[in-house]
Amino acid sequence: MPELPASALIPFIDVVGTFVFAISGTLTAADKKLDPFGASVIAFATALGGGTVRDLLLNLRPVWVQDERLLITVFAAVMVTLFFRKIIGRFRRTMFLFDTVGIALFTILGMEKALRLNVPPLIALVMGVVTAVFGGVVRDILCNEIPLIFRREVYATACLAGGASYLLMRLAPVPPGVPVWIAIGIIILIRILAVRLKWAFPNLKPEE
Repeated sequence: MPELPASALIPFIDVVGTFVFAISGTLTAADKKLDPFGASVIAFATALGGGTVRDLLLNLRPVWVQDERLLITVFAAVMVTLFFRKIIGRFRRTMFLFDTVGIALFTILGMEKALRLNVPPLIALVMGVVTAVFGGVVRDILCNEIPLIFRREVYATACLAGGASYLLMRLAPVPPGVPVWIAIGIIILIRILAVRLKWAFPNLKPEE
């Protein structure tokens, strides 16, 4: 079977990434004991916040304004999570899993969308990280939490590493589509190893 180019994978990554991020947002809302409407707002912010910021920075209409499938995807994810929360809740690290897969998918999605607009590679990398992490920033702020990227955990750094590897592999003679999945795997692997091995950056300390 021939490999699909990255551009052909964008609709798939967009929908899957939106779905898993919306589940992550809904689980966070459930932990905060919000009602279904509140959970829907948090899910929307988590799944589409990063892409909205990216599109505004690139002087584009937010993607969910142009494609109602993403709103339907968020709604479907909220319903699935609310109805099957007990089943999902049996997995202790479910939210971590969905969040990790979400940032991996959205990093590559944001980069590829920026690259298709002929944005310089370094700026495209920044757009990928923005797409991946800003939805989580909005989610955490709305839930009265310190955003994860401001804590000691390796989070945005994993996106940077995976995104940089994606840029390098695009220059290598590899089949189209392969760099996408390898870069996604690198981000997921770094996040899992960082949590398991307790990798973290030292906190800044105020001067005496």
